[in-house]
Amino acid sequence: MSQSLKLLIIDEVHLLNEERGAVIETIVARTLRQVESSQSMIRIVGLSATLPNYMDVAEFLCVSKYKGLFYFDSSFRPVPLEQHFLGIKGKPGSPQSKKNLDRVTFLKVSELVAQGHQVMVFVHARKETVKTALALQEAALAEGSSDDFTCEDHPQYAFFRRSIGESRNKEMKQLFDHGFGIHHAGMLRSDRNMMERMFEARAIKVSLKLHRQWLFHGGLVDSLNAEISLGTVANVRDAVRWLGYTYLFVRMRKNPFIYGQYVFVHMSFNSNITVGIARDATGDDPQLGSKRHELATFAAKKLADARMIAFDQTTGAFTIKDLGRIAAKYYIRHSSIEIFNKEFRQRMSEADVLGMLSMSTEFNQVQVRESEGKELELLMERIPCDVKGGADTSQGKVNILLQGAISRESVQDFALVSDMAYAMQNGGRIARALLEIAISRKWANVTAVLMGINKAIEKRLWPFDQPLKQFDLRADIFYGLDQWADEWSVAQLTSLDAAELGKLVHLNEIHGQALLNAAKQFPAVSITYDLRPLGSDVLKICTRVKRAFTWSTKVHGSAEPFWLWVEDSDGLFVLQLSHLIFRETTDVLNVDFVISILNGIPPPSITIRYVSDRWMGAEDEIFIPLESLVMPAASTSNTPLLDLPLLPTSSVVKDPVVPILSGMIDHFNAIQTQSYWSLVNTRCNTLLCAPVGSGKSTLAQILVWMTTLRSRESWVVVVTPRRSVAIETVSELRAASRNTGISVEYATGPAALNRPKGRVIRVLTAPHLLSVISTKISLIDALDMVVCENLELLDPAYELAISLLRHATQSYQTRFVGFSDSLNDASDMADWLDVDPSGLHSFRPTDRDQSLVLSTLTFTIPQSGALFKAMAKPAHTAIQMALPGESAIVFVPSRGQCKAIALDLLTQCALETETERGYLPPDTAPQYLEDYLARLEDTSLIDFVSKGVGFFHEGIRKPDRNLMLELYAEGIVRVLVVPRDSCWTLPVRATVVVVMGTQYFHVEAEGSDRQLRDYELTELVRMQSRAVRHIGTGHFSLFCQAEAKDTFTRFLNEGLPIESQLLETDDLARWASFQAGRPGGLKEQDVLDVLSFTFLARRIVSNPAYYDCTSTSRDEDLSRIADKILLRASKFSSSVSASPASIPLPRATNMTKDHT
Repeated sequence: MSQSLKLLIIDEVHLLNEERGAVIETIVARTLRQVESSQSMIRIVGLSATLPNYMDVAEFLCVSKYKGLFYFDSSFRPVPLEQHFLGIKGKPGSPQSKKNLDRVTFLKVSELVAQGHQVMVFVHARKETVKTALALQEAALAEGSSDDFTCEDHPQYAFFRRSIGESRNKEMKQLFDHGFGIHHAGMLRSDRNMMERMFEARAIKVSLKLHRQWLFHGGLVDSLNAEISLGTVANVRDAVRWLGYTYLFVRMRKNPFIYGQYVFVHMSFNSNITVGIARDATGDDPQLGSKRHELATFAAKKLADARMIAFDQTTGAFTIKDLGRIAAKYYIRHSSIEIFNKEFRQRMSEADVLGMLSMSTEFNQVQVRESEGKELELLMERIPCDVKGGADTSQGKVNILLQGAISRESVQDFALVSDMAYAMQNGGRIARALLEIAISRKWANVTAVLMGINKAIEKRLWPFDQPLKQFDLRADIFYGLDQWADEWSVAQLTSLDAAELGKLVHLNEIHGQALLNAAKQFPAVSITYDLRPLGSDVLKICTRVKRAFTWSTKVHGSAEPFWLWVEDSDGLFVLQLSHLIFRETTDVLNVDFVISILNGIPPPSITIRYVSDRWMGAEDEIFIPLESLVMPAASTSNTPLLDLPLLPTSSVVKDPVVPILSGMIDHFNAIQTQSYWSLVNTRCNTLLCAPVGSGKSTLAQILVWMTTLRSRESWVVVVTPRRSVAIETVSELRAASRNTGISVEYATGPAALNRPKGRVIRVLTAPHLLSVISTKISLIDALDMVVCENLELLDPAYELAISLLRHATQSYQTRFVGFSDSLNDASDMADWLDVDPSGLHSFRPTDRDQSLVLSTLTFTIPQSGALFKAMAKPAHTAIQMALPGESAIVFVPSRGQCKAIALDLLTQCALETETERGYLPPDTAPQYLEDYLARLEDTSLIDFVSKGVGFFHEGIRKPDRNLMLELYAEGIVRVLVVPRDSCWTLPVRATVVVVMGTQYFHVEAEGSDRQLRDYELTELVRMQSRAVRHIGTGHFSLFCQAEAKDTFTRFLNEGLPIESQLLETDDLARWASFQAGRPGGLKEQDVLDVLSFTFLARRIVSNPAYYDCTSTSRDEDLSRIADKILLRASKFSSSVSASPASIPLPRATNMTKDHT
């Protein structure tokens, strides 16, 4: 929204002198900084009462003194205003002074009323409105002038008398009869509106109003926290700059000697701190840079002490913490956060939480009055939770009023009515903040309690109340429920029909039907789960949440949000948490939780808890026992990296291949050196798992060339998981093989597995291989070698294709060689490819030769625009790690977010550099740049490219996409913004790679709901590979949700987990259905034979829990799986014609179409 803002109108700018002035200063300062950083025009218009120092306010708003500044003094009033200044005798605050003030006030008011005027009397406190009105009424009665004040002769008096009779404010009703009214912010909105209408209609002659000047206590500290949370201030230097845009700075510079002492009084930082300005300070420092630095540093220390930010006093850097972000989001003062830090505990009851909430400094203005004591004591006897300290303290009073409001108790004293309304208005906001604090600390018990308290305040209903009271039903139905169905749950009520329900509550069937409708509309879910171990100490819980209630737009609106989390066996800690939303079209939501298993020993149990965000009582829990869970054994397949002398390529590679490598490498790296011999000089099956960027593709190409050159009829097949990888592989092999006599083919037809003539390297994708081998009738003849690229991307089509190919070539000496990124456990992958121990090379990600720095930054903000705003500043900071002349790649969740995030990055860059160049290199000649810009077909890209920012994704026209890569190679585009789904086709690398968020919204089909999903680990590894450089250090910055950090960093550092996905799709059933339609049909043994060649057959032994296998015999598990496959295959056969050609063959999953 800030990007669209063009006009900002601020009414009553004179409120700068009040507590709300801090908000005005913050808004104006933020707007002015945005104008400078984005070079956009935002007009600011300020309206104010007459001010003596209007020039200072004009300077603060950046108004020109010569145009745009309009000052009108009292002489411009259309109706002249008389002003009388009266001196009151007596010591200020003494009874005599008060008596004299009341007397003088009565004389002036009675004089004006007698002349037929209405009168407003302003007082300094809420309670004084009634006291002063009563004093004036008594004085009028004593003087015999009561008739002058009464409005009984008003034509609408009877109407207004009836209206005011509906109010619960007895003082207001009593005063109205005598012609007096009261008005202040503590009254109910309905009562204030009524007073305003009566005064406007002249049905009241004297109105008593509250007028209070607030002092600015701690405004700087909280305002600074808001800026740090937003990301616009990242260090002390930024804070000093930000203070330069405030009205405080304007006044300090104009009158430093007096205003310096003002800062000391009104900031109220600490009694031991003097923040006044020295008399000689302005001479040496006219811009008060040192004083602003002192203020910024002090405010930052206050925030750091409250654990709201991390403050590095050496570098001056600020980092927002959860407490600071939550405080900024809910406008919670830092002084309240300090209280919460002392009082918040892991286990708290409702009474404890309400007691802590009532201590918030937001309630400091709620005062204890002697006249309210008896009513508060009576109210305290009727509320459910104990109140520590009773009604004698401000905190106790707030607590009592909050509980009373939730219990729907009424109070008589008008001041208590307003205080109760104030407590409820602020209580809900503070309770929400406390809930987010509990969630950020992963405290399960108090999180559940606070969810109940939040809904109790919003619904005015206790957790122990009948939950159906949230529906608009007749009172006698609720009475019947309380009397005869108090022990019945809502789910039990839905099991009865309307007649039975009517009988249950001692009413008729019509009432029973209304009750049944409400019970069925009450939000409920059905939860199922599957346990999927990802390693010896990592467990994935696949949760399926199904809607179990009838949707009503009138009742539920457009969405029903709820929380779902996993907590430990003691109910103390939230292990993983997700905030989900049901919509009318949503039937099922799938949520995956990943938790750590300490030392590979599962705890006794865990609990999945569901809690509605809006409905009291809409919650459930699923107990999951884990004693019988079998976790896979810890991996022992990692290959230690040996300290070997690096092999020169010229000494080990055959002559025809040496020219090919001459332009690529001179020496092998450590991983290539260690694995070269078994890969190239043996005929055994081999598997190489190594970090990204460690030269696996180079070794694969050397292996392919040298194998093909061994004879004149050599034939090698290279299998890739994606079309983009296949095209890239073909391009590289063709470019290097021009003078070798080797033919490189990209196979797309049905003859892909027919033996060619001469030396041939045939590249094909796994889906195409599966299609061809599924229909091939003749045997595969003398295939020398199969190279399986990118096995970390193993999907059902890839696994089934290689399994069938191994099954078809088992009679020949076909060599299988696999290449993969580092795997957490490669032993089963090696067994699948029939690799001997000597042929397995499984290196850890940390074994790479290249220097790569991995850093993570976590966030607890849900997936939203606010999240990416918060990420913008740290992303810019990460980009700045690239030296001049070096580049950065920023990965974002979707194409639609590319430009918005690019604008945020440019804003941060402008704020820091104070220039309009963005990331454009300073030595870029304007004419040189213009030549490139003229070639862009999409003119909307010009503004970004001219500031050094480019984009790469398939939504950009191919000429522009190629031009972006050219500009990136030339160094003109230094920051390339790329969406998640384009990481596979991005051909370039960078010094710095930033992943801004690891979640994205997925839509299954057009019209279906969006579902929030996590990035695949393989996608993150691919993104990480873009930061691996052969020269220099690469930097990979991962911004993710706090709960996902451990999982991501663990697998990035230790290798990817890999499991078979054959049972998750219908690929195997489609293949079986196709084979069953061929001559000879398909027997169970045929399916078992193929299954025995799959990766799945190995994993059900190593990780049986992942595949829900409970048998101790692999053959029994495979037989059970074969039966299920044949059953599913028969369903495919019955749904289509009997011809095999009419049965769809397996297709690839998650394929990315290539447009390079």
